[in-house]
This record gives sequence, structure tokens and C-alpha cells, in this order.
Amino acid sequence: MTKVTEHIAQAGDQTLFSIEIIPPLKGQNINQLLDSIEPLMEFKPPFVDVTYHREEVIDKVHPDGKIQRIPVRKRPGTVGICARLMERFRVDAVPHVICGGFTKDETEDMLFDLHYLGIDNVLVLRGDPEKSAGVFKAKDGGHAYASDLISQVVAMNHGKLLHEETEASHTDFCIGVAGYPEKHFEADTFDIDFGYLKKKVDAGADYIVTQMFFDNQKYFQFVERCRAAGITVPIIPGLKPLSTRKQLSILPRIFHLEMPPELVQEAEKCASDADVRQVGIDWSIQQCKELIAFGVPVLHFYTMGKSDNVYQIAKAVF
Repeated sequence: MTKVTEHIAQAGDQTLFSIEIIPPLKGQNINQLLDSIEPLMEFKPPFVDVTYHREEVIDKVHPDGKIQRIPVRKRPGTVGICARLMERFRVDAVPHVICGGFTKDETEDMLFDLHYLGIDNVLVLRGDPEKSAGVFKAKDGGHAYASDLISQVVAMNHGKLLHEETEASHTDFCIGVAGYPEKHFEADTFDIDFGYLKKKVDAGADYIVTQMFFDNQKYFQFVERCRAAGITVPIIPGLKPLSTRKQLSILPRIFHLEMPPELVQEAEKCASDADVRQVGIDWSIQQCKELIAFGVPVLHFYTMGKSDNVYQIAKAVF
């Protein structure tokens, strides 16, 4: 399969189109997800990201009143979805590999599963904390930082395993990481957050995908700062079109980003969410055109498994 960085190099000055999808809840049919993104294949995405979600802990109350804490993975299937994507659409799959909820040994086994499937791309993330905890805590025997997980992937690329003294078969993963144009919410300052990004790139990251943003100036300033710091890897902008009025407050609260006043004003004038959705499409089209003029390597859309508004945007700019 082809690496993300190879796709970018082969495209030259052309801006590519890619998407990120989320696995269905446990027990739901994967075909609904695949059918929903099929229209987007018209724009020939060379790769599709598939998120991974750590387990959640639920409390099961037994008849005798005792409470048992049970870890449950509500959205399993990332590896299987990657295999289906490659089979059905002939695209490269980019699974997310996270620290949260996994030991180093479990991560090593997952990476070999990906290697055996011919998957050569991974997006390495620390992952979210447990919802009940609020603060990230590594699983016993797991990684606390994305930079440490990157080092494990790089070691496997060099044929070094956790417990084997002899050299193993080399993997060949292209490693993506997350970047935050408006600062990760847990970092005290942008300088501290930027230091973590530099550490991830120095550890072996091959490209960066940004958190969503609605103000292109945030992305432009972020890229400028990266280049000034000697970060030369491709920086892919992550995008999500506004689709409901509630997102005006939900997205800033969850993802700790700023909504441009002009976008907020236009959305607040709308009589319905259908009107807001059109405002979001129009805004995103202009965002994309400006980003393409800037020379971004890829426009990466967080689709959440829905494609109609992303389809309209892509139709207007590709």
C-alpha cells in the first residue's frame, strides 16, 4: 500500500481530498457507514482515517446490590473497518493508534495485525481520558504520551520488539500525529503545547493533521510557527463544516476552538438548522478555496460518517 507522505509527494502541487470516519456502535451494521461515504469516493480520496476509541467503564448492579465495574469498548472494529475500506474502495486506510486503554504489548500486537493486512499508515494519538476520570491516566504497562508511542512504532520499523532480543521483521509505518492550531486544551500555554508537537516530530512523525478550525488564519499562523521551528513535515488541515445551531456552542466547548464572529452572526440569523447547514457549507467552501490557494497538501474532513454536506463542499472545490 502507499504511504500518506507518498500520496502527497505524487500529487505535487495538487491538493488531495481525504476523510475521517468513526466506527459504528457495537452491534450496528458497518454497511450503513460504508454506504454513507461511498458518494465521496467520486473525489478519489487516496486514504481514509478510522478513529479508535478507548474502553469506557460501566457500573453493573447485581441483584445482591454489589456493583461491578466493567470495561466496555463501545466502538470496536477499527482494524476490521480498515480491511473493509481497502477491499471495497481500494483506498489506503489510516487507523488511529492510541495510548489510552492499551498496554505496550497490546499495541505491539495491533501493529502487527495492521502490518499483516498491508496497512502502512497510522495516526498516533494519546487519546482521551476516561469519561469518569476527566484526567488522562495510562493503563498499567501502557504509554502516557503520544511521543512514547511513536518511539515504539519507530522501533518496530527498525525490527525491534518489546521482549525479543533478536531482530524481528521490519514494519514500515508512515506515522501521522495531531497538531492544534489553537492549543490543546490541557496545555497551560501554546508554547508548552508546541513543545509537545516538536517532540512528536523529533520522535519520528512523518506528517501532522490539525484539529478542526474555522478561521484559516489560525492554520496559517500555525504552519508559519512550525516552519520557523524547523518542522518540515506536511501539515494537513482538518476541517468540519458547521451543520447545526447547537454546534456554535458545542464545538468550542468540546474542542476548545474559536468560532469566527462572521460565521456566528450568519448562523444566528438562520431560521432552521437546514439554513445553518447551508451557511456551514458556504463557509467551508470559501475556507477550502483559500486553503488550496495557500497550497495545502490535503483537505481532510471529519465526516463522522455523514457525507452529504462534505459532498457539496468537495463538488464545489475539486
